[in-house]
Amino acid sequence: MRIKLKHIVLVIVLASLGAIIYGFTLGEDQSQIANKFIGFGTVGLFLIAMPLFLIKESKSRKVKDYMLTEENIRKMQGKLPKKTENQ
Repeated sequence: MRIKLKHIVLVIVLASLGAIIYGFTLGEDQSQIANKFIGFGTVGLFLIAMPLFLIKESKSRKVKDYMLTEENIRKMQGKLPKKTENQ
């Protein structure tokens, strides 16, 4: 059985959200532990799950298509390429 990256990301997101919710539900007498749960949940979301998701989603993309080159800007504006006088 092969575990896919999307399942790993989903488990990390759910665990992080669970830790954040658990941290908020702890009482005032356990504020140190609550802050740790909230912090670890935030780290899990933004420093582990998000980069893994972005790596997974960007594997089939070409970076060149997203660069702001003069050619791509003209395509977005719907203009034809400039023709110089000697052409």
